[in-house]
Amino acid sequence: MTIHKSPEFLKGLQTRVSHAILTDPAPTKEELEQCYYAAFRAPDHAYLRPWRFIEVRGDQRIVLGEAMAAAMQADDPDVAEAALAKAKKGPLRAPLVIIVYAHIQEHAKVPAWEQVVATGCAAHNLVSAAYAQGLGAMWRSGHVTESNSLLAALGLRETDKVVGFLYLGTPANDDKPIQALAIDDFVSEFNPK
Repeated sequence: MTIHKSPEFLKGLQTRVSHAILTDPAPTKEELEQCYYAAFRAPDHAYLRPWRFIEVRGDQRIVLGEAMAAAMQADDPDVAEAALAKAKKGPLRAPLVIIVYAHIQEHAKVPAWEQVVATGCAAHNLVSAAYAQGLGAMWRSGHVTESNSLLAALGLRETDKVVGFLYLGTPANDDKPIQALAIDDFVSEFNPK
C-alpha cells in the first residue's frame, strides 16, 4: 500500500476559504479534468457513483438564474422581488457554475442520504482540487436546491437531489480572514454511560 504524504495539500485543506467574487479566466479543460478526477475519489459505499455535474457557462448562466428565480416563485408565489432579482444575478458571479446533484439509486444497503453525502464529498473534493490549482471557488446552496420546480427545469428526476452550485473562476478579492477554531470545542472522546 502506498501512502502519499503532502504537507502542501494538508496546508491547503487547513487554509481553504470561499471566494465570493470570481472572474475570468474560468478553469481550463485540463484544470477541470483534474477537479473531476479528485471528485471521483470521494467515499462511495457500494460504488454507486451517485454524483453528477452540470457545467453552466456564458449566457447559459442567465438561463440558469432565470430558472432558479422561476423555481423560487413557483414554490412561493409571495417571494420578494429582491430575492428573485438576486437569484437571477447569482450565476453571473463566476465564469463557471457547476450544478452538483446526487442521482439517487435504489439500493438495499445504501440509503438515499448516504448517496447525498457521497455527492457532497465529491463536491468538496472538486473544490479542494480547484484550490490546489490556484483557482477560486464558492459552494452555494439555499432553498432552491430543494425545489422540484428546479429539478424539472434542469431535466432531473424528482428523486435526484441538488447538493449545491459550485462557482469557479479566478479570485477577484483577497481571502477574508477566518477565525481559527479550537479542536476541543468540536471533538470529544467516546465515553459511554
